[in-house]
This record gives sequence, C-alpha cells and structure tokens, in this order.
Amino acid sequence: MHNFWGDTRSLLISGIILAGAVAVALLAHYVLFQIVERLARRKGDRADQFFVKRSKSPAHLILPLLALELAVPFAPLPADLKNILQHILGLGVIASVGWGAIIVVQLLSDMVFARYTIDVDDNLTARRIRTQTQVLQRTVVVVVTVFTAAIMLMTFPAVRHIGTSLLASAGLAGLIVGMAARSTLTNVIAGVQVALSQPIRIDDAVVVEGQWGWIEEIDASYVVVRIWDLRRLIVPLSYFIEKPFENWTRTRADLLGTVMIYTDFTAPVEEIRKELLRILQSTQLWDGKTWGLQVTDATASTMQLRALMSARNGPTAFDLRCYVRENLIKFVQEKFPSSLPQVRNQNSGSPSQFTALHDKAAAASQS
Repeated sequence: MHNFWGDTRSLLISGIILAGAVAVALLAHYVLFQIVERLARRKGDRADQFFVKRSKSPAHLILPLLALELAVPFAPLPADLKNILQHILGLGVIASVGWGAIIVVQLLSDMVFARYTIDVDDNLTARRIRTQTQVLQRTVVVVVTVFTAAIMLMTFPAVRHIGTSLLASAGLAGLIVGMAARSTLTNVIAGVQVALSQPIRIDDAVVVEGQWGWIEEIDASYVVVRIWDLRRLIVPLSYFIEKPFENWTRTRADLLGTVMIYTDFTAPVEEIRKELLRILQSTQLWDGKTWGLQVTDATASTMQLRALMSARNGPTAFDLRCYVRENLIKFVQEKFPSSLPQVRNQNSGSPSQFTALHDKAAAASQS
C-alpha cells in the first residue's frame, strides 16, 4: 500500500511539474507574441510582419517542448519512464529545430518576394531573383527535411545497426535505389541548373509542346505553365533542360509582333501603311518603339503584307496583333473592297477562233 501511494504521489507530482512547465511556456508564448505583434504593427515593417506570421505557429510547439525537456529531470519519475520521455521529447526538439530552419528559409523567401514584385512592366530582374529564390528555397527544404529525419533515426540504436548492415551491401542496394530514384534525382539536379542558368523564370511567356502560356510555378520536380485559356500544363522540371522550347521573355519583356494580310495586287500599299500607323497610335497596346509594313511575298493571285509592331510584353503583343489584324481587314473591306484577294478566270483567244475549233472538233467526231 505504501509503495502504491508512493508511486501515485510521484506520478502526481511529476504531472504537476510537467503541466506547469507547459502552462508557463504557453503563457510566455502568448505574452511574447502579443508584444512582438504590437511592435510589428507600430513599426510597419513588412519583414517584421513576415517574421511574426511565420514563427508564431512553430513557437507554439517549440516552447512547450523545450519547457518539458528542462522540467523532466526535476520530475520524480521512474528511470525507465524518464528515459523514454526524454527520448520522445528529444525527437520533438530535433523535429522542431528542423521546422524552425524551414521557417527561417521561408521567411527569407517572403522578404525577397516582398522586395522584388513582378507587378510592373520591366520585371526581368524581379523574375530572375524570384525564380532563384523559389527553386533554392524548395531545394533547401528538401535537404533540411531529409537531414532532420536522418538525425531522428540515428537516435534509435536498432536503426544504426540496420544502417551498418545496409552499408555492407551498398553495391547492390545503391544500384537499386539509384535506379528507383533516377527520375527524382534528375529533377533535383535540373532544379539546381534552372536556378543557376535560368532558362525559365516565374511569369516568363513560353511555348511548350505547342501550348502558349506563362510560367506560374516552379516546384522541386515539376513546372506549372498557365496556358492562355487558364488551363494548367504540368511539365517535369528536367524537360526545360533536355528539350527545346520557346521563351518569349528570356532577356527582355518587350516583343515584336507580326500580322500577315493577303490582298490583291491592286491594293494601295502606301495607304495601308498609313492606316497601320493610325491604328497603332489609337491604342495603348503599342509601346511606340517599332512599326512597319512591307510586301514580304507574292503568289500567283495574292500579295502578302507583313505588319510589324512592338509591345511591352507577350500578352500585350498578342492582343495588339489581334487588334491590328481586325482593323486592317476592316479598312481594306471598307475603302478598297476590290483589293481583297480575288480569283480571276481569263480566257485567251478571240470568239472566232473558239468557233473554228468547235466546228473542227465536231467534224472529227462525225467522221
């Protein structure tokens, strides 16, 4: 009876100590973040606001774990139970530290994204830096996660022995694992190459597999392309290293657009050229830098006119081309309808010649 009462009393005291440690940690978390949030709002710094937003949830878990880790040695628990509890808390602390490292990486990314926005016309530098930051952030998150999991597993003696046994047969196991993870490793390496050489960036206008759209997201293993009709094309990250594709905004955002118009040979080219300039000056889609109209080809029945114009970016260039094409066709229809493409049927020879040939053919058929 005395031992039972002693054990119950020890467990009760231990429970009070551990619960008190958690309560103190939660109270400290509440007070600390109330002060930090108030200071961040008063200062108005976006970096401080990002810090508070990212760190509040992890701290809600990390502070109680640290408090329990410090309180367990003072709790009158049996030695075996205390060792198990300390091991569990140690795993939680390791996981929390890894989570904290990931939060720091995400915080730095948020600060970079806030500084370099892409909501401007000339956003080449911002897109380059955001792409590098996003790819490197996700790579670091993967590395930290794997490293944290490895450290947690190394705290179990049985896992260390299993790891030693696997290392003894590393030849075959390494080959099997390497073949199984080949595509994953290829995409990870491709991610590093994309971050360094940057064949694509966030918000680049690209043509992939015959589909035109924008780079919306660059993940650790795939890229999301937002197509012009709001569909999403999911492409492996290695695709942009191994296969050719079009990047309309590789070095600069502005583009040259062309519109092809087919007319009859009687079309007044100079009048159409003047109308092209008037159309371009009537819209804000044109950036005012480049324009022109040339006869670029001629077939047996039509003349090909190429209208050249410049725009600030890919989407604007597409809209400008549609606008110019529509208005040029309307202009030719209304002012010079006879200059639209025509099919001519022209018979050579006089009527008397045709009559003689007809009579000769009729006589031959009767004979």
